[in-house]
Amino acid sequence: MRLNEITYTNATPIDGYGPGFFRIGGQVHDGPVLTGPNGTTGWNGYDDQTPLLDLADHIDVLFIGTGAELTHISATLRRTLEDAGIGVEIMNSPAACRTYNVLLSEGRRIAMAALPV
Repeated sequence: MRLNEITYTNATPIDGYGPGFFRIGGQVHDGPVLTGPNGTTGWNGYDDQTPLLDLADHIDVLFIGTGAELTHISATLRRTLEDAGIGVEIMNSPAACRTYNVLLSEGRRIAMAALPV
């Protein structure tokens, strides 16, 4: 089997997650997070749309992790993001973390906003 070293862009992969936290690039972040090409910061949840919209020129797809269970986001939030040119994929946070890392390793223009499990 051939192994290839993964080189990430300026975004940082997600190392892990647990009850109430995410570990990204070796640092623990408590609560909801936003991570992508602009780094990793805290996120105040679905009503905190400004930092998501600020990514419009830098990403093609935003993964929204809804916590331990898959839930829907509001139609208004989805429409706002899509109108800004951001593709939106909703999944539970564990799936969002895994998918984010895979696409990040492929050099895709992505970000993830996620609620903890």
